Amino acid sequence: MIRKSNECQIEYREHMRDGDGTVQLTHFISGPGELNEKGRLFSKLTLNPGCGIGYHIHEEDAELFYILKGTAEYSDNGTITQVTAGDVTICPPGTGHSIANRTDEVVEVIAVIVYE
Repeated sequence: MIRKSNECQIEYREHMRDGDGTVQLTHFISGPGELNEKGRLFSKLTLNPGCGIGYHIHEEDAELFYILKGTAEYSDNGTITQVTAGDVTICPPGTGHSIANRTDEVVEVIAVIVYE
């Protein structure tokens, strides 16, 4: 199967997880079935300047970010770190994270959520 870029669903989430601004999600899959029911998200997140996803805990799943473009402020269980293009973050089950764009440039992140 091939899904062309113009076939990907785009979604806008305002104040995602109580974060600032509106996050654009470009969904690469149409549902968990395309991940063999082993996950629920495989998307590109676009964070415009001042935009972010608020701190939240992953109870029964894990989330991985691959930073495609830009520099973001990442909270890894409350420890704030700067992440840049090429970095990978891993939020295992039972831990929390957030991400915010505090720069004047767009940040793009590939996000994958997999089940425990």
